[in-house]
Amino acid sequence: MEQPDRTDPGLAAVLHALGDPVRLDLVRRMAGNGECTCSPDGLGVPRSTLSNHWRILREAGITRTRRDGKARLMTLRRADLDTRFPGLLAAVLAENGRRTH
Repeated sequence: MEQPDRTDPGLAAVLHALGDPVRLDLVRRMAGNGECTCSPDGLGVPRSTLSNHWRILREAGITRTRRDGKARLMTLRRADLDTRFPGLLAAVLAENGRRTH
């Protein structure tokens, strides 16, 4: 599974990936729990849709995916993101619950 180098993804790709509520929820889960399975509990999103969300996060350089047997486990590339875009991830994670529509 191809994963971008930490300097590859641009800001637009990262912001696009973080701009979706499901992907933002996945990022928050990884930030709080470390590794996340490809089908975390409590999302209510079809597997095919989740697969697309994970691909977008991976291609934007936000997550790293590893295989463990048949399972895929995702982790947040926090250090890479903090190096490339200082403060961005912290601001996104701190925003939890403050959105207005």
